[in-house]
Amino acid sequence: MLIRRETTADHDRVDAVHRAAFAAQAPGAEPLEVGLVRLLRGDAGWNPALSLVAEDAAGSVVGHVICTVGSLDVGRAVGLGPIGVTPQQQGSGVGAALMHAVLGAADALDFDVVVLLGHLDYYPRFGFVAARTINIAPPDPGWGDHFQARPLGRWTPGVGGQFRYAAPFERL
Repeated sequence: MLIRRETTADHDRVDAVHRAAFAAQAPGAEPLEVGLVRLLRGDAGWNPALSLVAEDAAGSVVGHVICTVGSLDVGRAVGLGPIGVTPQQQGSGVGAALMHAVLGAADALDFDVVVLLGHLDYYPRFGFVAARTINIAPPDPGWGDHFQARPLGRWTPGVGGQFRYAAPFERL
C-alpha cells in the first residue's frame, strides 16, 4: 500500500471510495461525504498536503482522508474528515495508515491540533481525547465527548477555545 497526496486525476476514484464506504448510511442515495469532499476541495481551508489517498499494490485507490483548516480562538487547528476506506479493505490497516499519515502531515505543517467528530472506541488509539479535556469546544455542544482532539507537536496548554470547521461543514 502507498499513501500519497490526492491529485485531480484521483477525484472520481475518491468519490467511489466514499460512495462505497458510506453506502450503508445512505441506502439508494448519494452519501453526503461524496459531495462534502468536493466542496472542501474548493474551500479556502483546503490544503492539498492534507488530502491523502491509499493506493493498493494494483494501483487502485482504496482509501481517502482529508483535513481542512478550521478556526480556533487560540492556535492553529484542522478538522479531520471524512475518512473512508472501501468495504473490501476495511479492517486491513488502510484507515490506520491514512490516520497516521495525515496526522504526521498536519504536524509537519505546524498545526497545533487535529479535531474530529467520531466514534469513542476507534479514535483514541491515535491519541485523540475528548476535546473538552484540552479546552476545545465543539461547534455543537450536543456532540459531547464524540468531538475529539489530537494535540500535535506544537500544542501547548494555551491552545483552545471554540472550534469552527471549514465553511462546507456548516452547510450539512
